[in-house]
Amino acid sequence: MSSTKINSTQNSSQNKNKNALTIAAVQLNSQQDIEANLVNIQAAIKDAASQGATLVVLPENCCSMGQQFATAERFEALSATLADYARQQGVYLIAGTLPCLYRPDGVTVPDGRLRQVSQLFAPDGKQVARYDKIHLFTATVADKQGSYNEAATFEPGMQTVVAALEANESVYNLGMMVCFDLRFPALAQRLRQAGADILSAPSAFTYLTGQAHWSLLLQARALDSQCMVIGAAQGGDHIYKDGNIRQTWGHSAITAYDSKIMTSYDDSELNRQNTDQGSAKDYALVLATLDKPAQEQARQKLPIFQCHRLA
Repeated sequence: MSSTKINSTQNSSQNKNKNALTIAAVQLNSQQDIEANLVNIQAAIKDAASQGATLVVLPENCCSMGQQFATAERFEALSATLADYARQQGVYLIAGTLPCLYRPDGVTVPDGRLRQVSQLFAPDGKQVARYDKIHLFTATVADKQGSYNEAATFEPGMQTVVAALEANESVYNLGMMVCFDLRFPALAQRLRQAGADILSAPSAFTYLTGQAHWSLLLQARALDSQCMVIGAAQGGDHIYKDGNIRQTWGHSAITAYDSKIMTSYDDSELNRQNTDQGSAKDYALVLATLDKPAQEQARQKLPIFQCHRLA
């Protein structure tokens, strides 16, 4: 099997900047075996940390594709496990998403629904932020599933979230999004207005919608906000226990404030070649470095948020 090409446009001077923040986006092919998925997640975080990542972003539904209610019953335990992975490697971790039975205030979600929750854990394992997905995917798609209606399972979140990361003698503000949120420029702009330097987008785009729009949406939201956008994605076939198969687009990528794709994994399927240690890697990593002073300088040269009139 030939290796999948990882494209990167970064230069070495960015990587040598002591005030730069190195970020890793993880691509997974999560199935419905949570324990097996956790093995892959732990390995990916360790690998990213060994390559200098300070912030690691997992995709949507990282612990299980489907089985949302069963996974939600394990929300606290799975969150604790993911937090411990962050602590073990000393990194900030965006734990993709996990389904949750309760709102941020602890109130149970009514009507038998859940919240789709993205969490940020600090290098000491503490939860820094929780973002509940605001925009819920509704679409008719010409794939094997046909139609999608997340609102049947989830209640939308109500709060935007920007969280501070401290690293390399600097503070970086992270605006949190999830998947379908990428379709809504107002959210990206609101996060920038709240101080965001980076936008996270853990995702599980369908194969067809991803093929049509994934890269364009990452680039567009970067232009809207003048933020780096981190697209960590599910990719490949996900075989459900009821026999259904869901296909996701993958193609994880990190996009700069000016819409340039800094690095990308150019495939849906994972390249499961054996590593030097003899075991297959059931994940892919793409890494890029945010040079905050350079981004700020670019914002000053094109001060679009001083020109905003409609929001």
